[in-house]
Amino acid sequence: MTIRALAVTGILALTLLSACATSGPKFSHMTAEMSATSKPGVGRIYFYRTSVLGAAVQPEVRLNGQAVGHAIPQGFFFVDCPPGNYEVSTFLVGHVYGELVDEAKGRSEITATRYTGFPIPKP
Repeated sequence: MTIRALAVTGILALTLLSACATSGPKFSHMTAEMSATSKPGVGRIYFYRTSVLGAAVQPEVRLNGQAVGHAIPQGFFFVDCPPGNYEVSTFLVGHVYGELVDEAKGRSEITATRYTGFPIPKP
């Protein structure tokens, strides 16, 4: 492979990586807005993906069979639900699996992600 071919390959790779970058507001910038929209008697389930490995794989995330978002690298979204048991699933070829984490770990990991969900409803 020539130097010119390597340069073109490098530029193409950078372009593809930048196209996969998550561009929503950071989690830390949204905490006040998210708190203002919480409702009594309703819980909030956060979905986030810290890894950029396999960035092109962005499977649909389903909660009890209903599509609620996509697992986008370095992104997060949330769903408000009444108390109960819920099943989370993802569909697509690849290795993106859900994992239930405790609140402390979740708070630590989600801070570096950006919002990828629908616009937050105003209170």
